[in-house]
Amino acid sequence: MEPEGKAPVSRVVRSKDQARASYDSMSRIYDWLAGSSEWKFIARGIGQLAARPGECILEIGFGTGKSLLELARAVGPRGSVEGIDISPGMLSVAAARVADAGLGEGVQLQVGDGAALPYEDGRFDAVFMSFTLELFDTPEMPVVLAECRRVLRPGGRLGVVSMQMDDRRSLMTRLYAWAHEHYERFVDCRPIHVEPTIRSAGFEVLDVIHMRMWGLPVSSVLARRIGARSA
Repeated sequence: MEPEGKAPVSRVVRSKDQARASYDSMSRIYDWLAGSSEWKFIARGIGQLAARPGECILEIGFGTGKSLLELARAVGPRGSVEGIDISPGMLSVAAARVADAGLGEGVQLQVGDGAALPYEDGRFDAVFMSFTLELFDTPEMPVVLAECRRVLRPGGRLGVVSMQMDDRRSLMTRLYAWAHEHYERFVDCRPIHVEPTIRSAGFEVLDVIHMRMWGLPVSSVLARRIGARSA
């Protein structure tokens, strides 16, 4: 369901098996394909999250692992970072990167689905994801956010970097939406209504950074889990 008065968000039609196969095939070259253009936006989101020494942090959709290094360094030896990604190929690349950086003891990775997190309630101080929430189909995004809320401690932080729906429907936004609809294997992210989607999942939005990538809006949102634990 779209927020009232907002432009519709396109649906995700490929299966998760197809997504897994696609990311497996791209895992060795993903940094060359998209990592460099995405990184400055991801780095802003990591800075906004402001991980602290001793914290336990989860990254959903860790990709090739560049964010994991920054988070692990921020939490230090008293903290821990866990990561979950749908792609075994991405896990292989990320695990090698973490090991090469000498951070393997503080980072635990596994293959899995962000819509069914294999962690106990209230485990994490913060959850981070970048260019990941918009990969889920529209009805599943609230499920992913409910899982984030469940595994966060009360008052825990959520950091989301995502393509943002442009309500003005600019030419670049319309062209990108067309490319996503016709070539989803290669243009898999699509713009979403980031802030209202996060708010409706039981989070208080604390800060939003608005940016542009290739003329397309990107939002970095910092939110806080409110209320009692989800059932």
